[in-house]
Amino acid sequence: MEASDEKFTKAQELRSFLFLAVVMAPVLAGVIVAGWGFIVWMVQTVVGPPGS
Repeated sequence: MEASDEKFTKAQELRSFLFLAVVMAPVLAGVIVAGWGFIVWMVQTVVGPPGS
């Protein structure tokens, strides 16, 4: 078994990094913000708005 078979090339590493940084990070941030907003909305539906 050669160790070089499993090494990524620099181009593959760059492509993976760009995908994670440009696509996945904003998508993940949007999902987190949308999820938090949904949770707050549902809590306010059951409990009522703050201060009421």
